[in-house]
Amino acid sequence: MEIEVSIQDCFWEPNQSALTINPENIADPQIHSETWENWFQTWLETLSPNIGETPICELSLRLTGDAEIQTLNTQYRQQNRPTDVLAFAALEVDCPYPEEMLKSMPLYLGDLVISIDTAYRQAQEQGHSLKTELAWLAAHGFLHLLGWDHPDEDSLNSMLSQQEILLQAIGLTVNCSANY
Repeated sequence: MEIEVSIQDCFWEPNQSALTINPENIADPQIHSETWENWFQTWLETLSPNIGETPICELSLRLTGDAEIQTLNTQYRQQNRPTDVLAFAALEVDCPYPEEMLKSMPLYLGDLVISIDTAYRQAQEQGHSLKTELAWLAAHGFLHLLGWDHPDEDSLNSMLSQQEILLQAIGLTVNCSANY
């Protein structure tokens, strides 16, 4: 099973109103598209989700700032504040697809949107790199695209444990429990 990742163009500028972000001290948040694709491919293989016999899955990833993610968070979750990651899962809709279509077209998993502003602040708070925080958030969003959720503490702990496994699979480590 393969995965295709569409990374949308992103012109991120640090949130100038956030005192914790100093553009001169920030490492380049750019992670090459090949790296993102490798991460998601590794995670897909690690999870081996039961999503049928689709040979190719697809998702889109947008890296943005707090202003844009706050707009989306307000529009779709009625929470007028920035957040770190939003996942818009396409598989949540229980819609049967013809078997021929599933075998011939990529299965669209959904969209992930990550705020680099929030990721940067969280990376500083947790004492790890921005790259690690972006991977942590992408893994979290990816699990949501595959149907994972955390409405209670038990499911949150299960999801955090799974995220830790996903980060280890790509050679990164983070104390996941510190993020929640």
